[in-house]
Amino acid sequence: MEETIKIIKDASIAEREEIIVDFARWLETASQDALVYGEGRFAVMSANMAEAIRINADELARNTSETTERVLLQACAMISQFRAAYPHRVLSRAVH
Repeated sequence: MEETIKIIKDASIAEREEIIVDFARWLETASQDALVYGEGRFAVMSANMAEAIRINADELARNTSETTERVLLQACAMISQFRAAYPHRVLSRAVH
């Protein structure tokens, strides 16, 4: 993920927007996984951040790359903290 953030300086606006939307998807996945693990607060925070990033993706893509980098670094930090706390990936989200 950190490599993707470094690429953003040289990317076109369309490529930046695609990268930003990818980060929103990763946050949404982390949010769903957090619900499985019973981390409701993290799930809500990451889902809200994903929604905010997705809504403002166009504006973030057109802003200065420093602003976009800062937002993506925060998203990356949230995902990394969750993965450090729960290193094993969720294979199934089925609830019985």
